[in-house]
Amino acid sequence: MSQFAIKPLADEPGIRNALSELLIETVAGGGSVSFMHPLAPEDADAFWQDSLGAAARSERVVLGAFDGNELIGTVTLQLKLPPNQPHRAEIAKMMTRVAHRHRGVATALLRAAEQIAITQGRTLLVLDTAEDDGAGPLYERLGFQLTGLIPDYALKPHGGLTGTLIYWKPIGAAA
Repeated sequence: MSQFAIKPLADEPGIRNALSELLIETVAGGGSVSFMHPLAPEDADAFWQDSLGAAARSERVVLGAFDGNELIGTVTLQLKLPPNQPHRAEIAKMMTRVAHRHRGVATALLRAAEQIAITQGRTLLVLDTAEDDGAGPLYERLGFQLTGLIPDYALKPHGGLTGTLIYWKPIGAAA
């Protein structure tokens, strides 16, 4: 397995472009990450500008996995939640470049996000993933518990409906 580094991302030259390319590739490949195919580069850029802006305000952490200087994966840890939910964080936008899948990138990103959540005093992680071609087996291997399925939750990037699987995991003091 190739070595890669995981680090929090900021809106620096090249980062937003690399994230946008990854998002476009994921959507084109059928990844259910809230966007439809074809995803315009300016829409991908606007999403990451907003997301990295939220990271600069400490509302979330956007992590990147790098193989050398190449961004090969990302995950977002959402920290800004309603006032009655200060104990939890949400995992979102888990993506790995197609050429780098099945090399431990997603596992490393999720473990790093979990550690950051613990340092932020969180005791519960939640996430959802598409029923069709989602990452359910990965999340289950990492200790996430399936709560259930919501049928016909969202459109797939190329059309047609897919259900969503809801997962949770106790972390930190609650684990």
